[in-house]
Amino acid sequence: MTSGTSEGQTAVRGTLLSLYEAAVAVAHPDVCLPTHLPPPPPEGRLYVVGAGKAAAAMAVAAQTHYRTLDALDRIGGFVTAPHGSTATFASSPQSAIEIGSARHPTPDAASQQAAERALALVARATERDRVLVLLSGGASALWAAPAAGLTLGDKTELSRALLKCGADIHEMNTVRRHVSRIKGGRLARAARAPLLTLAISDVPGDDPATIGSGPTVPDATTLADARAILERRRASMQALGLTVPRGIEMALTDPANETPKPGDPAFASSEYRIIATPAAALAAAGDVAKQEGYAVVNLGDALTGEAREVARVHARLAREAKAAARRVAIISGGELSVTVRNRYGRGGRNQEYALALALALDGLPGVSALAADTDGIDGGTGQLTDPAGAIIDAGTLAGARRLDAQKFLDENDTTSYFEAAGGLIVRGPTQTNVNDFRVILVDA
Repeated sequence: MTSGTSEGQTAVRGTLLSLYEAAVAVAHPDVCLPTHLPPPPPEGRLYVVGAGKAAAAMAVAAQTHYRTLDALDRIGGFVTAPHGSTATFASSPQSAIEIGSARHPTPDAASQQAAERALALVARATERDRVLVLLSGGASALWAAPAAGLTLGDKTELSRALLKCGADIHEMNTVRRHVSRIKGGRLARAARAPLLTLAISDVPGDDPATIGSGPTVPDATTLADARAILERRRASMQALGLTVPRGIEMALTDPANETPKPGDPAFASSEYRIIATPAAALAAAGDVAKQEGYAVVNLGDALTGEAREVARVHARLAREAKAAARRVAIISGGELSVTVRNRYGRGGRNQEYALALALALDGLPGVSALAADTDGIDGGTGQLTDPAGAIIDAGTLAGARRLDAQKFLDENDTTSYFEAAGGLIVRGPTQTNVNDFRVILVDA
């Protein structure tokens, strides 16, 4: 539902929301997981570990599948999802796969306990067994095993600094892989048993090394790459009064923290499958748009860059379509970034994009848009009650003239703006994550 809408919600808002829900639905574990689940090994056990925003739903879907095979007595393990997102998936004493929780987007003590437990469980499996890893976006924070000499506080401070300074997901995970004992292929290195990873992708380009910081795949990046990222982002961090812990800087100079590379024997019996992608989510939404009579312009699932800058580019595309009297749906995915100028503002990258788009359209009639995270949480405070994103339409654009919208944007306080102008999407956890979803509807 959207906050700030009237009882007579416009048809176009309903269309926007139906596109968003179609993108989410195709990536839900109930839909994408069961056909990929392996049988238990003939003479051993299936050990299950997992982490991410979809982990709880993946565990439930897997348990349902193995119950139909009458094989629950041969599987066991646990998964970790964000705090507060697992209420409807509470484990019972009869559960073969336990569901736990930890903090996201920055790790906590539960994140460290989950990572240590996953490493130990995987190491316990023998060559007769099989390890099944259920992975989705968010796993980087939910599994935190600091490299030797580092504390959980060091990693939390690092994550917070990277998030606030506008680092994109590839940059963040390159650094995090090199200060961890589970990321960057190290979970696979701990395993003796054959290992299968089933992953729901939340990253542009579906790079396995970036999904959850790649705990079961080789890493082509280096310690030098990680150091270069911190140096490139240092000025932005300093402007916000943020610093990288000294221990992190030292860890990134220690050769012992280099990640296992392609060709490492640790991956000889490891298989990796991506079972849901941002591209498939965009395609599902595009099908709904076509049914509604729109020509679809798909900009792809790998968009990156500053949210407000990308919004200005997309506004030009909408203006061109309007000038040509074209009825189009401009769809895009990927993960944009926000360089925070006001650390006390409320809002996420999708709300930032939506407000910047509203300003760039400057009241152009017949244009509406939605920008939301497919996990149901756009960030800001990091709480599960955060909006998923926002809708803009003629009413929102009129609100931009009543309020000082540019001031809200400059102060990264977009949630406050949309609370006043209307258009927030309050969804709650969707139990999946295929990154951001954006659509602009241009009516001729």
